[in-house]
Amino acid sequence: MEAFERARQLIRDFKGDRYLFGFGVLEQIGQLAQPLGRRCVLVRDTFPGSDRYVERLLKSLQSAGIEVARVVAGARPNTPREDVLRLAEAFRQVEPDLLVSFGGGSTIDATKAAEVLHTLGGDLEEYFGTGLVTAKLRREGKHLAPHLAIQTAASSAAHLTKYSNVTDLSTGQKKLIVDDAIVPERAAFDYEVTLEAPWDLTADGALDGVSHSLEVLYGAVGKPYYARMEEIAERTFQLVFQWLPKLWTDRQDRTAREALALATDLGGYAIMLGGTNGAHLTSFSLIDILSHGRACILMNPYYTVFYSPAIQDPLRLVARQLVENRLAPTSIERLRGRDLSEAVGEGLRELERRVQLPVRLADVPGFHQGHIDRALRAAKNPQLRMKLENMPVPLTPEMVDEYMGPVLEAAKTGDFRLIKNVPLTS
Repeated sequence: MEAFERARQLIRDFKGDRYLFGFGVLEQIGQLAQPLGRRCVLVRDTFPGSDRYVERLLKSLQSAGIEVARVVAGARPNTPREDVLRLAEAFRQVEPDLLVSFGGGSTIDATKAAEVLHTLGGDLEEYFGTGLVTAKLRREGKHLAPHLAIQTAASSAAHLTKYSNVTDLSTGQKKLIVDDAIVPERAAFDYEVTLEAPWDLTADGALDGVSHSLEVLYGAVGKPYYARMEEIAERTFQLVFQWLPKLWTDRQDRTAREALALATDLGGYAIMLGGTNGAHLTSFSLIDILSHGRACILMNPYYTVFYSPAIQDPLRLVARQLVENRLAPTSIERLRGRDLSEAVGEGLRELERRVQLPVRLADVPGFHQGHIDRALRAAKNPQLRMKLENMPVPLTPEMVDEYMGPVLEAAKTGDFRLIKNVPLTS
């Protein structure tokens, strides 16, 4: 199918021969890892059926002459700080020359952050932000151990990117390391591992991938990479809008599983071109009530309306895919301005409804006004400044309450009319 082949080509353009992906690639891991090191720590997730995949992985590494010095447990969801500290200590005990992670985004992110602590020391707080790891590596003349990241879920594309999300469970707040130095040296994704993934994980991951491409597309207007981002986003939406609802009725559909794996990898390509923005920023304050993917997709219709004056071209692209996949009426393509943004927002909410997800915060168990207060405080935190700056309609911390506040209130009630648009200056 054309959409699949074009998606594969985009991913090959992105990662070249540093990335193995498709069904049945686990046996090639040793060959992929061989140039990187000879003595590794394997950080692994545990899920139903995972032992048989790990056995294949270990056999492949050992056949390539790579010693697996230690196998350690991966991270819990959202990469708690405590798991990062535990992994950093394990790395200190072994001093490997190669790290291999086998897991979802949380375990891969934890491996990235733990290696930063292992090599550079200090406190995690000093690395939250953009480029701070690279700056310290240069000052101290050090380098991180190479990392081979093996993805097990069609979701965050952590195996391909420069991001590491870490959560302070005591405050319920997630923060972000953004640095080219933590991009895994090589990566792999055997789609076979996803065939038995539970529905919640499947939906969360696919919708995170949509949010990656959607938010970067919105922020790419006027940027040199906009044309490439249009193609990435169109393929992402095409694959998820068509195939995620089909998986609702047939969880073993191999074609649908491949579609979501390709789409979420394209989401990873997107966030290496540009940054996510409002919905991701808000999601960091909702971790106690929503998974990451659900939080992002729930918030994106409301930020879509907020960004309306600055994203008319991207909105037309999204509208076209919504219509083609019967998530919006054909009349949407005749709309302009805020009317178009609200119609696109409604189409995105229809996707959520098709897979039985809530479309407003008030319907999420455990939600209370404190979540909005926390999100507004977090938006003013300098460590998360990049998300405000990445917005198609950039906000300063002083503008957060006036403009982001109504977006969050709209997300609480489901009422787009509450959202205020920032007047565009010529």
